[in-house]
Amino acid sequence: MAVTDRDPAPVATERRGTARLGQVLSAGLPLVSFAFILGLWSLVGLSGAVPEAIFPAPWSVWSATVEMWGNGTLQTDLAKSLGRAGVGFSIGTSLGVLLGLLTGRVALVRTLLNPFLNILRPIPAIALVPVAIVWFGIGEGSKYFVVSYTVFLTVWFNTHHGMQYVPETYLRASRSLGASRLREFLTVVIPAAAPHIFAGIRLGVALAFLSLVAAELSGASSGIGFRLQEARQYVRTDRMFSLLIILGVLGALADMVVHRIGRKLVHWEQGS
Repeated sequence: MAVTDRDPAPVATERRGTARLGQVLSAGLPLVSFAFILGLWSLVGLSGAVPEAIFPAPWSVWSATVEMWGNGTLQTDLAKSLGRAGVGFSIGTSLGVLLGLLTGRVALVRTLLNPFLNILRPIPAIALVPVAIVWFGIGEGSKYFVVSYTVFLTVWFNTHHGMQYVPETYLRASRSLGASRLREFLTVVIPAAAPHIFAGIRLGVALAFLSLVAAELSGASSGIGFRLQEARQYVRTDRMFSLLIILGVLGALADMVVHRIGRKLVHWEQGS
């Protein structure tokens, strides 16, 4: 008698192997991209077509990184910038989620605050630096304010959007089962809006680093932004490139961490 069904054990093993191969290939693609860009960059440096003072070669950037690490400035700047970004991100995210929950579901709060918040959204972080210095001085408070302001508006908008557009069928189903308003809010509305909330938090991570540089360009004596300004004054483009790459890597790592946390917490929504 012919066997028409395959043994499920080898099939499962084959699927797991295929999934692992897909994960390896997916992880390797960014390395291919980086290698390609690095190769092009090296060719430009070797050709001498662009002056080193304008567009430094990869080895010059590496030397500048080693130099800054050796004299201790890079460690100090990283610690300061990460601390400022972390505090500002935490404040902005907390306020953004809290207010987004309110404006998304409470009509009175939405009527009172939404027009004002929508006016604030187009104002860039760098435009608030002079105001922040007047309000909080040139200390850490002004940096925290600029970063938290930028993160807050982004997280608030995404949270508000997610709360406002919860499918009506979810609400009708919960009410038909006799759920109270509080239970409906905690077990239906927030989980349904969670993908939007985490999308806003993820975007807020990138904006935290973006606004951090704007905050540190004025009234700072340490940090990545301050060091970029100093490198510009001395025309050290090798240091500029080094600091920009470090800033990009830090932002990418922070984004990856938030994305993974979001996928674990919001496990019912894997399309993010």
